[in-house]
Amino acid sequence: MESKGIVIYGASSCDIEPRYMEWARATGRAIARSGFTLVSGGGRGGLMAAAIDGAKEAGGRTVGVLPDFMMKRGWNHRGLDSTLITTSMHERKKTMADLSCGAIALPGGVGTLDELFEIITWRQLGLYEGNVVIANAYGFYDMLLAHLKHTDSERFMRAHGLWTVAETPEEAVRAVSADLTIYDIGDKY
Repeated sequence: MESKGIVIYGASSCDIEPRYMEWARATGRAIARSGFTLVSGGGRGGLMAAAIDGAKEAGGRTVGVLPDFMMKRGWNHRGLDSTLITTSMHERKKTMADLSCGAIALPGGVGTLDELFEIITWRQLGLYEGNVVIANAYGFYDMLLAHLKHTDSERFMRAHGLWTVAETPEEAVRAVSADLTIYDIGDKY
């Protein structure tokens, strides 16, 4: 059976409102129910953990990618089906992208924004072909989206086709999985 991955980016902090945790958990369930493997940073807390837990609840497969320093600190989610260890944060992001055929950015801080902007940049340069979805849970990304619209209108970028915005977990999974190429994760790692 072929396996395909959707990478999720999201906060590792547990000090956030529970509604965001449930949104992430529902995203994990939706990914699993759609037959995708959930690929993530593999963290044991925050939205990453909630999405992993949701995928596991729905019978899905989960892959976490962590740099060795995070593993040494015990920051990994213990329920992952597979854990890949990298030597750096850069290698971590590349590995997560390589394992995925689409990306969803859940709410998060600077680490999530770093991952989101890098994958959008790679898409713009033709280095990443998967769909990118900004999960605008409870309007979390409204101000960022306004800034991106401003950046586009001032012609600092051409935003058309680089990402989609989703307002629900199910919409995020539908948008990210539209017309994706199927491949077996086992062939990559």
